[in-house]
Amino acid sequence: MLEDIQETRLIYFYEAIQRGTMRAAADALNVAPSAVSRQIALLEQELALPLIERHTRGIKATEAGLLVLSYFREQLAHKKDLLAQLQEMRGLHRGTVRIALGEGFIADLTTGPLRRFALEFPGISVVLDVGGTNEVMRRVGEDESDIGLVFNPAPDAKIVTRAFSRQPVNAIVGPGFPLLGRPFPIAFKEFLAYPVALNHDTYGMRQLLHVVEQTEHLRMAPKLTTNSFYGLRQFVLQGLGITFLPDFVAFGELQSGRLYSIPVSQPILQAAQVHLISRTGRKLSMAANRMLQYMSSGLACLRTPSSASGPAPIPPAPAPGHRSNC
Repeated sequence: MLEDIQETRLIYFYEAIQRGTMRAAADALNVAPSAVSRQIALLEQELALPLIERHTRGIKATEAGLLVLSYFREQLAHKKDLLAQLQEMRGLHRGTVRIALGEGFIADLTTGPLRRFALEFPGISVVLDVGGTNEVMRRVGEDESDIGLVFNPAPDAKIVTRAFSRQPVNAIVGPGFPLLGRPFPIAFKEFLAYPVALNHDTYGMRQLLHVVEQTEHLRMAPKLTTNSFYGLRQFVLQGLGITFLPDFVAFGELQSGRLYSIPVSQPILQAAQVHLISRTGRKLSMAANRMLQYMSSGLACLRTPSSASGPAPIPPAPAPGHRSNC
């Protein structure tokens, strides 16, 4: 009868699954690969269940292995939280807050909540990990990050929303774009005549646009696909075409008049949302909770579009005879 689980063996198993091979886990633990294999075999013997499956590229967890992995991750998170809380009893002088977010949120975070947090708690370090919506959700769900900031995430039982705001996705265009003289909003299909730059499929923005394509029975053929929001904005700034973004991602360019935002007559795009998230059941450290409060109240992307950025510049009508690269 199973009475206990050896924590050392859990560590070997965790590292092997995280890194994908016995050798990579051995390198991380500074032991021989045979030692990793032996400890995992002993753990499987104790539990009387197979925990790993071997394939050509390495190993992956079985269904039982995933349960063990989830248990161990929770134990690691509880230990981190306990140590952080004990530290906080001596004052918020040391510690780390880990945030996962999309690239489009960085300017909003660093100019607002992060600056305030850094000034108030100079001893607390912050780790920012940038990724698409799927990666942010994974990091928060597996306790690799304390807090996440994502665009239009899919429902997930492991994730709880702490704050959210509607942030419509608009067409972002250059000053010479032909449709700027038209009354707004403009039908989605009318933008498909122009070259478009889009994110990869792992981003909430692209996933949302896939839903729009299916709903409207249309298909976009992006001229540029990238994991960089900077790259999307540069594509438009250079007159190569258009992109689709919420206004806060292109805030600086919209305010300066280098780019323009056109509302799209598409209910799915108009209903898009930004979510501030953490793992369900996770008790955040005092430092992480303080950062969460600052983000909830200080992020422009978590306010309504009108209060977040104000109205975008009024687009000029194209000059007679003007030809756009779009």
